[in-house]
Amino acid sequence: MSQPESKLSRRILFAGVGTAGVVAAVASLVPAVDKTQPLPVQPKAAPVKGGGYSLTDHVKQYYKTTLV
Repeated sequence: MSQPESKLSRRILFAGVGTAGVVAAVASLVPAVDKTQPLPVQPKAAPVKGGGYSLTDHVKQYYKTTLV
């Protein structure tokens, strides 16, 4: 019993797998192009009374938790 001839030999199969591996390795080394533009940072306006600290309920609750 002879096996049917296949057009795909092991040599061709391994050459294709090796080529695919090389292409994947090269593709991973190529830097990705980032087409998005960063948004400009808008600085906050300075407080009218000076300083930026405000005693809020959240801050008061934190101070209560730190008391021994």
